[in-house]
Amino acid sequence: VLIKGKEYEEFAAELGKICDHLIVIGTDWKVIPLENLIAALQKHNVEIIAGVKSSSEAKVSLETLEHGSDGVLFEAKDTSEIKRTVQIAETAGVKPISLIPAKITRVKSVGMGDRVCVDTCSLLSKGEGMLIGSQSNGLFLVHGETEESPYVASRPFRVNAGAVHAYVYVDGKTKYLSELQSGDDISLNDFKGMSRKATIGRVKIERRPLLLVEAQVKGDKIKTILQNAETIKLVTKDGTPIAVTDLKEGDEVLVHYEEGGRHFGMKVEETIIEK
Repeated sequence: VLIKGKEYEEFAAELGKICDHLIVIGTDWKVIPLENLIAALQKHNVEIIAGVKSSSEAKVSLETLEHGSDGVLFEAKDTSEIKRTVQIAETAGVKPISLIPAKITRVKSVGMGDRVCVDTCSLLSKGEGMLIGSQSNGLFLVHGETEESPYVASRPFRVNAGAVHAYVYVDGKTKYLSELQSGDDISLNDFKGMSRKATIGRVKIERRPLLLVEAQVKGDKIKTILQNAETIKLVTKDGTPIAVTDLKEGDEVLVHYEEGGRHFGMKVEETIIEK
């Protein structure tokens, strides 16, 4: 629907009540009509797609009324604008997550176990990884395999996430690493707290030597179990990766910490002890 005036907006609102997808293209006014349509159709099972001609227009459309349009229909000749729009879409509607330093209190070899590598359909950057932990209220930022080494090539699409029992943060909830499958969404988080969505391409579960990492944050002890190898790294507060094999008592690494527990991955206010 080409929105040329109020009557066109009203027509689009009625149409949205009976269709699965509604494409709207603004002319002179673009933001207000889109806001009105999002508000009018929020209780209806319709996806609103906004027509845009630039990455800046896409950003506005995807963030309008905090909810944003469900997608954008892009018309542009500049391929760099398309790339910028894809980057904007990856982070649209994703709120920054709080990360704070936690002090390492113990690092211990715990023998063999099944660990999970999560191979995504995206390339990770330095300072970026996934939030993983043995307790749902305390998750460590585990760095992606983005760094080259003399002995092994980088795998910048991969996070060697840890033992199968661990929790992983996914869009405001937690899942078990053992539950992840190809095609699932996953959250990528950087050391500044910014998040973006990625798609899982493959999950590899293999038997490997494991390492218990324990840290203290706000008076609580939190733990995770990772593969015992030089390529597995946590992240310091300035975004520098630090290998788990180099960790020592007193080092600080970034974690996401919250009070309360989780029920089937959803945060709830309750007393819960995980240790």
